[in-house]
Amino acid sequence: MRLSRRFAPVFAAVALVMAVPYEAMPHARVGHDGVGREGVASEQSPVPGLFGAECRTTTSGSHAVAYCHNPYVDTDRVRLHIECARWWDIDSDGAPVEVGPATTVRLTGRCWKEILSVWVSHQR
Repeated sequence: MRLSRRFAPVFAAVALVMAVPYEAMPHARVGHDGVGREGVASEQSPVPGLFGAECRTTTSGSHAVAYCHNPYVDTDRVRLHIECARWWDIDSDGAPVEVGPATTVRLTGRCWKEILSVWVSHQR
């Protein structure tokens, strides 16, 4: 009895794997030769080039900071945009900054009073 309780999670995992239909498995759709199950060559769409720096923004009172890291080969031009909460406070769009491959940049901006929203735009 103790042996079955100890191996119950293993048995459950094996049962779940065995219950998945063969068609749902990724290797069942297209063979190594590029021929699908129906015997017709499948269309292999080219993978689009990966692009875009990953940006994280934080706000503290009236100040905004964004750190953008580009893990890809292509250079990304990023801009920090700040929308201020008060109608009389001027919204700002920062100057574009180039983020090269494997580079991290820091973008800053502020409002006179509270910040309503902050975002970063990307351009190739």
